[in-house]
Amino acid sequence: MNIKPLSGAQAGAEALRQIGIEVFPVYPITPQSPIAEGFAKIVANGDSDAELINVESEHSAMSAAVGAAAAGVKTATATSSQGLALMSEIVYVASGLRLPILMPVANRALSAPINIHCDHSDTMMVRDSGWIQIYAESAQEFYENLILAFKVAKNENVLLPAMVMIDGFITTHQIERVKLFEDSVIKNFLGSYKPPYNLLDIKNPTLVGPFSMPDSYFEFKISQEEAMENAREILVKEGEELKKITGNSYNYFEKYQLDDAEYAIVVMSSTAGTAKAQIDKLRKKGEKVGLLKPRIFRPFPYEEIKKALTGKKAIAVLDRSLSFGANPPLYAEIKQALGNKIPMQKYVFGLGGRNIYDKDIKKVFKELKEGKVDNKIKWIK
Repeated sequence: MNIKPLSGAQAGAEALRQIGIEVFPVYPITPQSPIAEGFAKIVANGDSDAELINVESEHSAMSAAVGAAAAGVKTATATSSQGLALMSEIVYVASGLRLPILMPVANRALSAPINIHCDHSDTMMVRDSGWIQIYAESAQEFYENLILAFKVAKNENVLLPAMVMIDGFITTHQIERVKLFEDSVIKNFLGSYKPPYNLLDIKNPTLVGPFSMPDSYFEFKISQEEAMENAREILVKEGEELKKITGNSYNYFEKYQLDDAEYAIVVMSSTAGTAKAQIDKLRKKGEKVGLLKPRIFRPFPYEEIKKALTGKKAIAVLDRSLSFGANPPLYAEIKQALGNKIPMQKYVFGLGGRNIYDKDIKKVFKELKEGKVDNKIKWIK
């Protein structure tokens, strides 16, 4: 094990190296660029034999990734915000072709107006695209989640692409103490790569991306859903194996002071750290408060979350994105898991990188305890 001061982006680049990514088509976009730059530096230094492909857009990046993955090599790309919006057409192609492409995403707000800072609007936009989605709180989690995601994505019973999220600027650019595990240990964990097919194998020709009529299209979509259901169990199984290396847990979600909590906050990614700090302060005052931090957003762990939150007096769900005209994405999933048995308040925070502070988390718990729960969105701004 090697401990280094790394940014989240640098930690992600190290994960790509250890995974042995062979083709990396990418187009720069803030705040994703340090991930691509970090991996390019690794290749330039001779520490990876990967082929970097400089393309003219994110649509081309994902198109090239689809071609490379269909040709049977370990493939990754990376993006943010408008880049993900531009490549979204091919994002659906990647999952429909069952290609285990790995994509680190530095979360960033969507235009308009133009904004380069963090919120989760970009990846929530493609939450139903058939990709596995994992959110990271820290650089360490980002590094480890990328390794786990690729192991699950390439499983022969899954064969789905996976995107791993990190908060743009907040975590991509922040330097942390990151534990990097030995190359040989990670290589042994990942095992060999057996691509689903190879379109360049002329002795075993494969038809890729054919037109599908109503008598077959339905079955393709059912097979994607079955693969996502398979991923649900394999994420846990492979997480247990990775835990033997890192000592860290890879459950669907993290519980922090949650089991005996009367009031709970649900929030993803870096803001969970802010919530933990405030929970520690309130616990010292005898307040029974806690946190549930979802890690896996697709597939969504409805039953497990229902079990973890049942019995709480009230819950606040904090979303960093909107679903205009509907419930915010994370709140909608938690509401579906719990039904109407527990009072729940939906909050939206951090759009376009707006800061959230300890005092905001404290106020949320105060409002829960005072029973200030209704069906309207409350804005933390």
